[in-house]
Amino acid sequence: MRKFEGYQKGINFGGWLSQCVSYDEEHFDGFITEKDVERIASFGLDHVRVPVDYDVFMKEQAGQDVVNEKGMSHIDECIGWCKAHGLNMILDLHKAKGYMFDSQAVSNADAFFVDPMLQESFYETWEMFAEKYGRYSDMLAFELLNEVVNPDYESKWNEIATTAIERIRRIAPDSYIIVGGVNYNNVISVPGINVPTDDRIVFNFHCYEPLCFTHQKAYWVEGMTDDFDMSYPESIEVIRRKSEEFSENHMGAVFDKCLDNGGPLFEKIFERAVNCSREKNVPLYCGEYGVIDRAPVADTLRWLTEIHESFEKFGIGRALWNYKNKDFGLMDDHYAPIRDEMIKVL
Repeated sequence: MRKFEGYQKGINFGGWLSQCVSYDEEHFDGFITEKDVERIASFGLDHVRVPVDYDVFMKEQAGQDVVNEKGMSHIDECIGWCKAHGLNMILDLHKAKGYMFDSQAVSNADAFFVDPMLQESFYETWEMFAEKYGRYSDMLAFELLNEVVNPDYESKWNEIATTAIERIRRIAPDSYIIVGGVNYNNVISVPGINVPTDDRIVFNFHCYEPLCFTHQKAYWVEGMTDDFDMSYPESIEVIRRKSEEFSENHMGAVFDKCLDNGGPLFEKIFERAVNCSREKNVPLYCGEYGVIDRAPVADTLRWLTEIHESFEKFGIGRALWNYKNKDFGLMDDHYAPIRDEMIKVL
């Protein structure tokens, strides 16, 4: 299976230019600095994934959306820092105009899939990025959109992604383009990705399986409570029983029949995606994975060790969620007792 070379071991900068606590220059200037990039390079990682919101690099002026040069400067800075410290970078459009995986962030996320004007804005965004950053194809990859949620729009998303790829390719023929599937980029949606492929297309998924472990006590998971506890590892029977307390759409791959025959959990969860990758000769990338800072740290380390064994077996590139804050921060106090071991696993 082909590897996504240069993007095998990474970490996310979530909360900096996307899903920000505060969308102001004080936050942007201080949340991530060159010292953070230097530290990540010292961990032995090879890239950072940088989620970016439309609101950061665009602004409304006289009734028109125009480029916010100050917002763009933070992307420029990060590219410079990465180049200086030998890291590659993924530019992830985490929030587009009219679309984000978080239903509270936009009024009607599904409108993106039926509104040609929102789709045109999406294409123009990527044309802008391609014109500005295509020259960095040796160290910068483009991720079209973070986490398409509604599986009913799988076919339409494939159409939109195909058009975006075609318009990027006219400007930036050598840039890597990363495309994910539906249902929050679930790994079992990878075979449903249907776009033209070339040697610079990468298929993307996120993996927080089993979500009832990695997101225990998470306030944003429907039905989750503050006293929900789960250890790891557990049998598939226990995992499924715990998962049945929540939405099956959220719990994802743990109900897949491929797990019925036993075997290492993540090898089985990745099986269909790996087969698809081999069949289409397209590298696989896991743009997000991690465990919430409310789970037991020893169990977290076991989970990370297991998922990394499967990443390594199949040559899957990945980026841990998250470097700091956002309930998953590697550098936060919760992970201090195991941080050194976590970095070795990464």
